[in-house]
Amino acid sequence: MNLRFLALAGIFALLGARMPAAAQAPLDVLVLNDIEYANPDGQHLMANMARPPGKGPFPAVICIHGGGFRAGTRQGYDGLIKRLAERGYVALTVSYRLAPKYQFPAAVLDVKAAVRWLRKNAKKYSVDPDRIGVTGGSAGGHLAQFLGVTQDVPRFDTEGGSSKVSSDVACVVNFYGPSDFTKSYGKSVDAAEVLPLWLGGNAQTARLRHLESSPLYWVTPAAAPTLFVHGTEDKYVAFEQAEWIFDKMKAAGVEVEFLKLEGAGHGFQGEAAKAADAAMFAFFDKHLKPG
Repeated sequence: MNLRFLALAGIFALLGARMPAAAQAPLDVLVLNDIEYANPDGQHLMANMARPPGKGPFPAVICIHGGGFRAGTRQGYDGLIKRLAERGYVALTVSYRLAPKYQFPAAVLDVKAAVRWLRKNAKKYSVDPDRIGVTGGSAGGHLAQFLGVTQDVPRFDTEGGSSKVSSDVACVVNFYGPSDFTKSYGKSVDAAEVLPLWLGGNAQTARLRHLESSPLYWVTPAAAPTLFVHGTEDKYVAFEQAEWIFDKMKAAGVEVEFLKLEGAGHGFQGEAAKAADAAMFAFFDKHLKPG
């Protein structure tokens, strides 16, 4: 597969009622499962955590699963959080409320609550509260990006712990997440099926929600540094979605990088997956580990 890497530097919560189960992973990584970080509407939102050995404080990464805002589970990132822990990060993979029962902005409120919970419990889990990054793929990439472009927007910090605790993140790695839902129809094989479930209508009947939920329209110079990773042959989230927000963030003076994977689709395999992982780890090391 022909890969082309464009590294463009631009000016772009408390444990719940259930005690977490502990297990040992390779290299002495400690894994804690089923930690309740929030309980909106009685949903008992859980996180799985992997921690490196030692006292820390360590940088942290929150991983957000995909699934079209209506499916997917946090366990899909269990392997990634262990690999991050082996590299010196406290890493979480989190659940959030899903459509169609819970529409926008429920998932946004949940992942912001996860950041606030981790920051509030930073000392307990040996986390540096000033070095929290976030990543996700597809819908999870969108939610990670939304965290990065809505730093301290009060309307999205209304659930899950004290709103006095910041939900800001230090950096974002966005794997093929959509940036503009108003332009998703006709460019995605399932947008017409998925988006109305999460946004309560299509681009005509629920246009305001399509705009409000699109990270592209929240970009300001205060956005978090971001790495975009996207395949040119993605049939679910068009490659242009990454180009649009990359260009807007770069124009706003935000530090951005873009890994363009020629010929890759929605999700990566083989050499594309290796290149994506290497770029992600390098980006987190750059922004979350002391120089």
